[in-house]
Amino acid sequence: MADVKRIDFCIECRKDTEYILKKVMQRRTVKDKEYEYETLAAYCSECGEEMSVPGLLNYDLKSFDEQYRRQEDIISIDDIKKLMELYHLGKAPLSLALGFGEITVTRYLEGQMPSKAYSDIMKEALSSPGYMEELLTANAEKLGNSAYKKSMKAVSDLKALFDISNEMRMTISHIFNEVQEITPLALQKMLYFIQGIHLALFDRELFEEDCRAWIHGPAYGEIYNLFKDFKYNPIEDNRFSLFTVRNKALGSDEVKVIGLVAGSFGIYSGKVLESVTHKERPWLDARIGLNEAEPSSRIIPKADMKSYFKDIAMHYEIATAEGLNEYIRDKAEFTGVK
Repeated sequence: MADVKRIDFCIECRKDTEYILKKVMQRRTVKDKEYEYETLAAYCSECGEEMSVPGLLNYDLKSFDEQYRRQEDIISIDDIKKLMELYHLGKAPLSLALGFGEITVTRYLEGQMPSKAYSDIMKEALSSPGYMEELLTANAEKLGNSAYKKSMKAVSDLKALFDISNEMRMTISHIFNEVQEITPLALQKMLYFIQGIHLALFDRELFEEDCRAWIHGPAYGEIYNLFKDFKYNPIEDNRFSLFTVRNKALGSDEVKVIGLVAGSFGIYSGKVLESVTHKERPWLDARIGLNEAEPSSRIIPKADMKSYFKDIAMHYEIATAEGLNEYIRDKAEFTGVK
């Protein structure tokens, strides 16, 4: 299918001409501080001069707004909307729950930039159900009984969901950002591979949770409880947007391993990854004496995971995506799974 031609009036050529869009860097000053940001500009295909095209001004304003917020660590409009969704609050009730004026959130959703102090309150509420609980309790009288009860129920549900270590939360957050679609089964296996490879490369665990030798391969009970409602479907739920708010970032070593696993193991289905783990020593050793379909909560020792992946590193470059892909291909061929 041919590309749609972009045509508008060029003031230099004095006629309608085709134009092309290019990414450019612009500068803008706010309160005596200069910011550089990326945006789009239109250029005439005939004379090469920049053209004024409808819609680009709005795009430029939106681009600056997004990049300014990132540079100044100001909450985005999308994240404010997530707050409303997570805690089942409208604009005015959310404002009151946070301790703001009644129309404050409405103004923010319309584009007004929040102060750093107010932004920090909203970001903390988005990342911590416990903090949101404190705010709701402090502002209960302003909210009204119905809105208060509904929001506290959401807080209770979220607190139960996020009873895992910060490192595990951050790992899942990175996986969600790296992998477009992921099922609970695939997520379980990726967490196992991430932990094992991290142990082998850096001689330390990434997260504290223990892995279990379940029937369908290595699994983390806490993570199963978080995502069991999705069954074999891709995980998609606004409750888990909390994973994308990282109060405590992971180190470069951890992020590297997550990226490696996401770029290799992450392209396979959960069933393929399951079949690979069924041929690996840590899971097999943990299930010695068990029947194939016999449930078990036996722990797969981290020391066994570390030892196994160190052995794998002697034959495959596990510090590279190419090496991990080679390992998976060999295992998949060996198990007969494509």
